Amino acid sequence: MEVLHVITPLFVSLIVGGTFVGIVFGAIPGMTATMAVAVCLPLTYSLGLENGLALLLGLYVGGISGGLVPAILLGIPGTPSSITTCFDGYPMCQRGDGEKALRIGIISSLVGGLISLAVLYFFAPTLADFAIQFSYVEKFLIILFALTVMAALSSDMLIGIFSGFLGLLVSLIGTYGIESGGNGEIRLIPPGLEYWLESGFALLPVLIGLFGLAAILEEAEIGVPESQSARNVRLGAGTGFSLSVFRGQIGNLIRSSGIGTFVGILPGVGGSAASILSYTATKALSSHPETFGKGEPAGVIASESGNNGLTGGALVPLMSLGIPGDSTTALLIGAFTLQGIQVGPLFIGQNPVTWDAIIVAMLIANLAMFAMMYFAIRYIARVVSVPKPILFPIILMMCVIGAYTINYGIMFDVWSLLIFGLFGWLAQKLRLEIAPFIIGFILGPSAEIYFVKSLESFGDLTIFFTKSWIAVVLWILIAASVAGSVLLARKTRRAREGR
Repeated sequence: MEVLHVITPLFVSLIVGGTFVGIVFGAIPGMTATMAVAVCLPLTYSLGLENGLALLLGLYVGGISGGLVPAILLGIPGTPSSITTCFDGYPMCQRGDGEKALRIGIISSLVGGLISLAVLYFFAPTLADFAIQFSYVEKFLIILFALTVMAALSSDMLIGIFSGFLGLLVSLIGTYGIESGGNGEIRLIPPGLEYWLESGFALLPVLIGLFGLAAILEEAEIGVPESQSARNVRLGAGTGFSLSVFRGQIGNLIRSSGIGTFVGILPGVGGSAASILSYTATKALSSHPETFGKGEPAGVIASESGNNGLTGGALVPLMSLGIPGDSTTALLIGAFTLQGIQVGPLFIGQNPVTWDAIIVAMLIANLAMFAMMYFAIRYIARVVSVPKPILFPIILMMCVIGAYTINYGIMFDVWSLLIFGLFGWLAQKLRLEIAPFIIGFILGPSAEIYFVKSLESFGDLTIFFTKSWIAVVLWILIAASVAGSVLLARKTRRAREGR
């Protein structure tokens, strides 16, 4: 097999090293998996595609899994996907069962990751083969559907829609190229900035700014309350752990992993939704729901298997359609961009070795995550005490160096890093949604090309409704997505008003 030539000692070392660094990032509150991938993304340029993906996938898996450490020990989610782990993991820690809760979460993370990997391996090629049949019309409608799904599952539908289309608008800044159906004119550029923005904002500095610098600014502003410091960590005198805790929880593991994988397939939804839906479903189906939130192991199992189910699921739309499943997989597009490769329906068929390398890397990353966290959990738990005044300047320096060198030393990319870092920080205060914004930014150029090419090929707008049965199905899905979000918003509003 050709993939065996890819699996070198360097390949495996990058996976294991990336997984370890990802765990560290995830275990420090505010240092998410997305931030880990954003900071290390420039390093992949010199590594080549397979080795670069090995590093980033290790960071991805490790970062998602590492979030359970502060969630259980401090009651602070290390990553957004670990929010519900706090609900039962932290009460377990408070009563002296911290190490038991950690081990339960680690095993659940492994199961969720492996189930989602199986779905990725068997489902993505099938979806890609089907997507090859899509014309420009169906490709445009797929992107439109992705944007509506993000809006539907945002905290506020209108804000989600606005954020997504704002990202799409920003992506159109620059030259209206001939390949997009244009005539080379400059558009959406303020006077005096034509020289710098002729090609628009570069993708990678934007990503690093939104997910690296913005996170540093937000954490520096918030800080960590004294009551939630590392001094309050209680692992417990003994492990008190036995695999018997999973007796009767197999259905919970499979269901929660499946929910997380499905949520990952939906573009731009994110790990927090995966863990919340898994946790809510488990609590609703439990015969003793009153125990949830008070240290119930089933809650930890549901949350961690759900959020790790996201890892493989989010790669399904990325590999088969070229649409990132979450903010972290959006960053993976940067790795492909650095190597001059475009992901989409043809990627798996044209790059079988890289596809196999991705599957192997995900498998090794999940196994490495389990081995490192399960057998060295007492040592890994100490990373929650790393002083942020030491850590943040190092991360900031890496962000600046990465942005500057990514396009061979263009200073405007550093300014782009600053601009979008400040934008990401302000967006949190303005309640804008970053995930829809960045995915709109990534998909905007493709949406423009597909829209213009559709009109050039078929002549009028009615073709978007009558081209094929696939187009009709996509419009039904778009309508269902918008209608569902409206009903959900009304239900939420009524609940808040106490009706």
